[in-house]
Amino acid sequence: MRNDLNFNIRGDSGPDEALREVLPLYDENQELKRTILNLKTELNKFSSLPLVVCTVDKILDNKAIIRLKNGHSLYVHIAKELEGKIEANDVVLTEQKSFTIISKVEKEKLFNVEDYVVIEKPKISWKDIGGLKKQIQEIKEVIELPMTKPELFKKLGVKPHKGLLLYGLPGTGKTLVAKAAAASTNSTFIELVGSELVQKYIGEGAKLVKDLFKLARERAPAIIFIDELDSISGQRTDDSTSGEREVQRTFMQLLAEIDGFEDLENVKIIGATNRIDIIDPAILRPGRLDRVVEMELPDKKSRTEIFKIHIAGMKLAEFSLDKYIEKTKGLTGAEIKSICTEAGYSAIRRNAESIEESDFEYALNKLCCNLEDCEEHNDSRNLMFG
Repeated sequence: MRNDLNFNIRGDSGPDEALREVLPLYDENQELKRTILNLKTELNKFSSLPLVVCTVDKILDNKAIIRLKNGHSLYVHIAKELEGKIEANDVVLTEQKSFTIISKVEKEKLFNVEDYVVIEKPKISWKDIGGLKKQIQEIKEVIELPMTKPELFKKLGVKPHKGLLLYGLPGTGKTLVAKAAAASTNSTFIELVGSELVQKYIGEGAKLVKDLFKLARERAPAIIFIDELDSISGQRTDDSTSGEREVQRTFMQLLAEIDGFEDLENVKIIGATNRIDIIDPAILRPGRLDRVVEMELPDKKSRTEIFKIHIAGMKLAEFSLDKYIEKTKGLTGAEIKSICTEAGYSAIRRNAESIEESDFEYALNKLCCNLEDCEEHNDSRNLMFG
């Protein structure tokens, strides 16, 4: 109609004033129709019942047995347009009243392992780590050497370890050395907290484990780092609840995936825990995470190296750090870093030109007071060292 109106306006008789007035009204009418259509569409969304997400257990002719999230099974119809397109283990959407299958969902969109992990290419080098010489040597043997020089193992017929377990107090450098191992081998670092593997519904945790290892193979060379491993690998008992049994199923899937690795595949596993005392022995047996490395508290030489790393870019006044190296006995590397950072804040607060000895004294006293007030910190030390 708009074209017809324009044609009439451009006629030989010249512009018609009445038609000029009609055109804006016509445009406004079309805009109102579009608005009404959009509002009706939104209203239908709000008024329609939600669909139920289910898993198909079995197909029987043109019907299916589906499993709900609560574990119940139902024998339902399949919509005519989906007949022959639904298979066992498919994730489907069903109508809420009759549970008729009306749509199929792509599993990758519904449950993506990348939503649960951190994937990066770390830039940390071994030079950025103070102390831990013995631990670094063991990590290089288990992780770095098989990935950078696999021909040595093939030549001698030696089967390398699939991974290792790091244990020690929080702040002793477990994550740091894992990232350094990934950087030294130019590997994809896939980090996951063990508690993320504990899912609410049956089978989801095991599927997450399976997808995690599939992702690692696709991104190889790769290092899988599972922090807080004790959250899923605690010692198994007979008198467990349904939730604990699901954790155990997830743990058994993890063991199965580790066992399924080929010896020289470019994927390694590093586990980390603060509670070595509750780890199930099954994951530590030969062929799994059979190399166990204790991340010890730094000695005097290591503390000196840690201080040097963290004050390297700081502007210090003329004084000796020897006193603080002695006073930090029993502290972790992370706590020493915190002292250096807090000393810097103290100097900034004073608007000083450089960081003085009094700033380090303040930082040390503040940290010690915080540690004394932190029962969790003291309890973790008692658990680790009695």
